[in-house]
Amino acid sequence: MIRNRKISIGDVDQRLLFGQSGSFLRMIESQFDAKIVARGDSINLKGDEKEVKLLEALFTDLISHLRKNKELSERYVLYAISMVKQNGIGPFNDLQVGSIVTSIVTKESIKPRTIGQKTYIKAIENYDIVFSIGPAGTGKTYLGVAMAVSALKQKMVGRVILVRPAVEAGESLGFLPGDIRAKVDPYLRPVYDALHDMLSAEKIRKLMEMGVIEIVPLAFMRGRTLNNSFVILDEAQNTTVAQMKMFLTRLGVNSKAVVTGDITQIDLENKKASGLVQIQKILEGVKGIQFVYLTEKDVVRHRLVQEIIKAYERYEDHFDNSSRKE
Repeated sequence: MIRNRKISIGDVDQRLLFGQSGSFLRMIESQFDAKIVARGDSINLKGDEKEVKLLEALFTDLISHLRKNKELSERYVLYAISMVKQNGIGPFNDLQVGSIVTSIVTKESIKPRTIGQKTYIKAIENYDIVFSIGPAGTGKTYLGVAMAVSALKQKMVGRVILVRPAVEAGESLGFLPGDIRAKVDPYLRPVYDALHDMLSAEKIRKLMEMGVIEIVPLAFMRGRTLNNSFVILDEAQNTTVAQMKMFLTRLGVNSKAVVTGDITQIDLENKKASGLVQIQKILEGVKGIQFVYLTEKDVVRHRLVQEIIKAYERYEDHFDNSSRKE
């Protein structure tokens, strides 16, 4: 059944709502089978009842987002489209959450940008051990570090410990110049980058000198007991089963652990031996532990990153199917 619907734009800046030269409007039109006409201070929709209903939900969401944030990004428009198609409503209301910390670089609030990221943050708040598994660009490390910095500022913990396995992903540590610190620093750079977005370089230096913040390779964790600490194990797909057990059993009193990784990017020779792959079976059903799975919908980098992830998934699925047939 064909339906007509008029949506009032009101005081919203149409240039922001429709994108530069109407780029957002064209993007929306390509995703829905209905006619969209912007006229004056309203949007006229015409098409199948279901499509019109979805478009009404989408524009209502985009207008609400624009009124609150005074800006509308391509990434948000694409995410809102995907959420409306999946759930029939946009993400705006679900994403009304407080700031975790404020970026000292952009001065913007650091907070979840997708519903998946919000689930991740809520899990960290409510569980002592959280596993976040998902593709690159979904904010696994960045949001984990933000939560750790927030916990430190609120004096919920006394230390923040950021850990990464130094796996030789195509390069040999032995051939890199310098001492052991110089050799492993390149592997720890992403956690340094996240920290520098939230704390000044001088503050980080002082906190590291005092031992309040530690950034260490996983191998240096053996034999330790971590009390009153917020511990993040990043790139956990590159741990062995034994290393994962070693890390998790370091946790002491009043401590919280966040384990992040992407099981599609394992650098171990035997990918099936990944500690992050195996831990999903080992800890299945254990209370007090939460697994959060992020997808390409939670990617907050360039919009093409989502498409790249999808393309690789299609390629790998095709390759796996072809291998099974042979």
